[in-house]
Amino acid sequence: MSTFDSTKKSLKDLLGEIREGKIQLPDFQRDWRWDHERIQSLIASVSQAFPIGAIMTLKNGGEDIRFKVRPIEGVDPQSAQGAPETLILDGQQRLTSLFQSLVAQKPVQTTNVRGNRVERWYYMDMEKCVDDKVDESIISVPADTKIVRKFRGDQAMDLSSREKEYKRGMFPLHKVFDYTRWRRGYNNYWDRDSAKMELWDNFEIKVIDVFKDYNVPVIILDKQTPKEAVCNVFERVNTGGEPLTVFELLTATFAADDFLLREDWETRAERLGEYPVLADLKNVNFLKVIALLVTNSKARMAISCKNSDILGLGVADYKDWADRVEEGFKEAARFLQEQKIFDAASLPYPAQLVPLTAILVNLGCVAQLRKVREKFLTRWYWCGVLGELYGTSADLRFANDLSEVTNWVNGKAVEPTMIQEATFQTHRLETLRTKASAAYKGVHALIMRNGCLDFRTGRSIDEQIFFDDSIDIHHIFPKAWCKKREFKADDYNSIINKTPISKGTNRRVIGDKAPSVYLKEIQKESQKYLSGPRPNMDEGLDMDEVLASHLIRGDALRSNDFWGFFNARKEALLKAIEKVMGKPVIRDEDDDSDAST
Repeated sequence: MSTFDSTKKSLKDLLGEIREGKIQLPDFQRDWRWDHERIQSLIASVSQAFPIGAIMTLKNGGEDIRFKVRPIEGVDPQSAQGAPETLILDGQQRLTSLFQSLVAQKPVQTTNVRGNRVERWYYMDMEKCVDDKVDESIISVPADTKIVRKFRGDQAMDLSSREKEYKRGMFPLHKVFDYTRWRRGYNNYWDRDSAKMELWDNFEIKVIDVFKDYNVPVIILDKQTPKEAVCNVFERVNTGGEPLTVFELLTATFAADDFLLREDWETRAERLGEYPVLADLKNVNFLKVIALLVTNSKARMAISCKNSDILGLGVADYKDWADRVEEGFKEAARFLQEQKIFDAASLPYPAQLVPLTAILVNLGCVAQLRKVREKFLTRWYWCGVLGELYGTSADLRFANDLSEVTNWVNGKAVEPTMIQEATFQTHRLETLRTKASAAYKGVHALIMRNGCLDFRTGRSIDEQIFFDDSIDIHHIFPKAWCKKREFKADDYNSIINKTPISKGTNRRVIGDKAPSVYLKEIQKESQKYLSGPRPNMDEGLDMDEVLASHLIRGDALRSNDFWGFFNARKEALLKAIEKVMGKPVIRDEDDDSDAST
């Protein structure tokens, strides 16, 4: 059975139903935002009977859909009271532009080339229209003066009175469906001059009749269309605007029950934003966690966070879980800080926050126990990161994680499927070269998690030092030094040749120098941070400790032995990966080969 119908409707009737409030917008639609030039182009298309695309609507009043609604911008609220018959899904910008310019009898609210809000009246030059110069015929004038000025401020056109409109032959477009009085005034002004009356007759045939007879294709979705289908349809047809998310749709649904979801989320997002790692948290992911927990709490209901599950949430569900989920995200942020992941840019998989938070909420206080963190949650998290298992849509994995990790912690099940599936191959380490890779970010954090010390101060890198000293991942054997020796970029740009180093140290001390040179300078510089005499610093003992905390062999750096360093660090990183994943990496057949050949 078809869930939609298609027809044609006259533009005049469509705009009339908008004025009467029979056609309105669901509240998830964004504000109208078309600029002056797009409005002109749209009017020109209609005046020449060119197609402007189909409009998609939804019949109002379905059992599954209750949206808060609002009139199109420019409609008098007094004339649009009561429930609408139809809701606009696609075509808001076009219909609003045409309503305001042709029907509203008020200036059009638009923007100029600078993006500033302006009010304009639209006109058509009758003579140019008759001469088939329609694209040149449409002008707009400021609403306050109705005077168009030239570049230097000289007056170019004054349409500030009806008589001046008649004199110029400039027809006001907001009279196109009710032009009788304007035509009578025009004829009287010209004393029924035959040439001017002929101009009007030709203009009426070529332009006004086109507007009167113009039909718009309309696709009408049945009122029983599910909310998820409305969301999917909107995302596919609304290519000219921002995509509709389930959050927007749920916002409109909750508004019908007088709950302001957007305002509630913005308040929570501000509080969660105090944790840098949550700075980019998406509202949809917040809803996914709630959906997971709601479906998990209901008997005989599959755990899920698909769009249909989110759209099935009621206001009571949201209110019941939102506070606990907010606290769950804060606990997730603290967990990530323990893993040395301090900000959103360093977060390997933002999506993995969803199952992590759901698991933390579901486990409650148990999740805060050190042994639970180390034995279960940490291993699960790093298997997901280094196994690179959250790179695509993972809603099903989220559901499995919540169920399996919770049962695993409670001793009711074996290792979760995700841990069983996670693998890391040795050659992958050499291919990690940019922050675009989640595993790259993961290894960066893993090095800090190993207890690495700041190159200059010898202090352990915690959150404060991370931000205060602008810690980032930099080359150990500098890029310029490697280039001079014609090493392959794929080798020296690998994460094997990178480590967390402060911005100042990298720029001022390391630069393009050989490791043997900059190590001595760092040792000398580090004396400033010592509280007392440390004679062993000159012998490099403290620096060896610093390098070892980065999984770096000090002797290889002091002798500028790139390949000795490279192979040793690769093996050290692989052991760190095996430790945190709780399983061996997959060794390549040629893994023991000499990397220098």
